[in-house]
Amino acid sequence: MKRLLEFLGVVLLIQGAVGLVHRFTGELRGWGLVQRLSFLDGYETYASVALIVLACAVFAAVASRKEG
Repeated sequence: MKRLLEFLGVVLLIQGAVGLVHRFTGELRGWGLVQRLSFLDGYETYASVALIVLACAVFAAVASRKEG
C-alpha cells in the first residue's frame, strides 16, 4: 500500500508541475492531464497548484504511516 501511495504522489506531483510549466511557458504541450479537462479552462494554474499540494499531503500521509 505504501508503494502505491508513493506512486500516486509522484504522479500527482508530475502532473501539477507539468501543468504549471505549460501554463507559464507553453512547453510540454499534451503531457498534462489538466490541459485535457475542458471544465478546468481558465483554472489550470489553480488545478496544478492543487495537484502539487495534494501530492505533498499524500507524501506526508505515507511518511506518517507506520509499517506493521
